[in-house]
Amino acid sequence: MAFSRLIFLCLLLQAFFLIARSQSFIGINYGLLADNLPPPAATANLLQSTSIQKVRLYGADPAVLKALANTGIRIVIGAANSDIPALASDPNSATQWINANILPYYPASKIIIVTVGNEVLLSGDQNLISQLLPAMQNMENALKAASLGGKVKVSTVHSMAVLSQSDPPSSGLFNPSYQDTMRGLLQFQRENGSPLAINPYPFFAYQSDPRPETLAFCLFQPNSGRVDSGNGIIYMNMFDAQVDAVRSALNAMGFKDIEILVAETGWPYRGDSNEVGPSIENARAYNGNLIAHLRSLVGTPLMPGKSVDTYLFALYDEDLKPGPGSERAFGLFKPDLSMIYDVGFSKSSLTPSTPKTPSPSAKPTGAVWCMPKSGVSDAQLQASLDYACGQGIDCSPIQPGGACFDPNTVVSHAAYAMNLYYQNSGKNSWNCDFSQTAALTSKNPSYNGCLYPGGGS
Repeated sequence: MAFSRLIFLCLLLQAFFLIARSQSFIGINYGLLADNLPPPAATANLLQSTSIQKVRLYGADPAVLKALANTGIRIVIGAANSDIPALASDPNSATQWINANILPYYPASKIIIVTVGNEVLLSGDQNLISQLLPAMQNMENALKAASLGGKVKVSTVHSMAVLSQSDPPSSGLFNPSYQDTMRGLLQFQRENGSPLAINPYPFFAYQSDPRPETLAFCLFQPNSGRVDSGNGIIYMNMFDAQVDAVRSALNAMGFKDIEILVAETGWPYRGDSNEVGPSIENARAYNGNLIAHLRSLVGTPLMPGKSVDTYLFALYDEDLKPGPGSERAFGLFKPDLSMIYDVGFSKSSLTPSTPKTPSPSAKPTGAVWCMPKSGVSDAQLQASLDYACGQGIDCSPIQPGGACFDPNTVVSHAAYAMNLYYQNSGKNSWNCDFSQTAALTSKNPSYNGCLYPGGGS
């Protein structure tokens, strides 16, 4: 008995550390363009109550850096576009920037990356664009002089607009007008081991193509997928497609060794009346399903088996930002520190609970089935039914005349299809997710002549 408990404890610890490791890929953007934000110390406490382990700042606010000291949270800080001319023209300016914004706080505040500029190439300012690489080089040299070379990386953040082509993902290419600039930047980043930071937003892709099937594709919801005509890969969500387009562009330019970092991605929960897509439901679906996707460690088709470091946008709404209403409604938390909507960031929802030791008389069957949760709408079930049957499984038993056609209801047909998809797809827990509308059960749902396949958990 003591040995079995030891084995159980080891398995429990292993599960805990796997969960902890998976969280290291998830960060959040902490913008300050607002007049109603809570004090940085309160925000630091909030972050420590969640599974968020990384924060991206757009500047290097002293109060925020002090509040994050000794929390273990890793920090990305930024030099503004307006800083670039001075950083590029004078190495001493870079030294002064490091002396003011890193040295007083490091290593208590775990600064890991300095981003020089934000979406500089999108600005169209050729003078600023030409100064970006020299500014990054001077910043790197100043870090090395401060004995921080390799400890704090230097990068810059790009919009998806740096790509001239992204569909299909295998055709991804950098815009020819940026090719020389990108080659110089990427050579610098290869030499210094820093990631290419990019801002993919499936939200904007949906706005340009507001069809129901595009929404499902953008929200990680059941859909028929999109075939990459270049390599035959079927993409099941827009996030993977956009990130792999960047991967293809890097590969095409000969930079297969450079890692990708998602500096921003998110979905607004409200917007102006003429905006397509913002809603609480869509925002919860996108962010929640993205987090689940990252935690699965499945990766993307071109980068399988690992999750790209991803910083969600954003921690709070920024009520002073210009632009359409959606620009001020990307936050996950309110100024009073309560959640606007829940995407599973609470540590308590991730820590493995201690199950009761089975009694000697317990005889678990070892078989499990994937069934819809109660309260799921017919529309959601129909989408899951269409998705599952579109993946090559045999749905003839729920067709007219089939053994499982009756009762002829959406919930009954969806239950059969969802379970068959789960059983045929590796029996992994994420194969029974269906946008959080299904769960595993040990109760055999078979009835009369309708047999539901069941497999080991």
